[in-house]
Amino acid sequence: MHVLALDTATPALTVGIVDSESGAVLAERSRTHARGHAEVLTPFLLECLAEAGLERADLGAVVVGCGPGPFTGLRVGMATAAAFGDALGIEVHGVCSLDAIAHGTSGDVVVVTDARRKEVYWARYSDGARTAGPGVIKPADLDAGDARVVEGSPTPASLVAVARPLLGTPAQPLVPLYLRRPDAVEMAARG
Repeated sequence: MHVLALDTATPALTVGIVDSESGAVLAERSRTHARGHAEVLTPFLLECLAEAGLERADLGAVVVGCGPGPFTGLRVGMATAAAFGDALGIEVHGVCSLDAIAHGTSGDVVVVTDARRKEVYWARYSDGARTAGPGVIKPADLDAGDARVVEGSPTPASLVAVARPLLGTPAQPLVPLYLRRPDAVEMAARG
């Protein structure tokens, strides 16, 4: 099955087409920039389809990283994933972006991503399985212990690998992992 995989939870926008049976990435695009995911997400997606020699109707599922991440970034990715899935009548599955980053790691690791506001999102893993988190914390307060700290962004292949047990099952509602209130505040709430 050809799977569209995307993540907008980190400063790196990631989009790709993955063959779920072999795990092969047929096309991939990424861009590291804390803002502007909305402007390049759909063009990247269409470029990936063209590079892979596929039409939208060739997709069998969509996998999207659901964070933790900033409010706007998550909304861009999750809304795009949901729209493509709905338009094409295919399943859409959400996965924890930190789980995808930790996929394939061995031993004890703590995965961290930039949460802005001088904080990081984190989760602890043992041989790729989450044992604690996700959470948000100041880097100085993060106790990694003997665990190796891993930073980065998920790849299309790791997003699909984490979602593999879900493929072919009824999709569940996408639930964003915000972990804190949005930066934006309504004018009336500002006082």
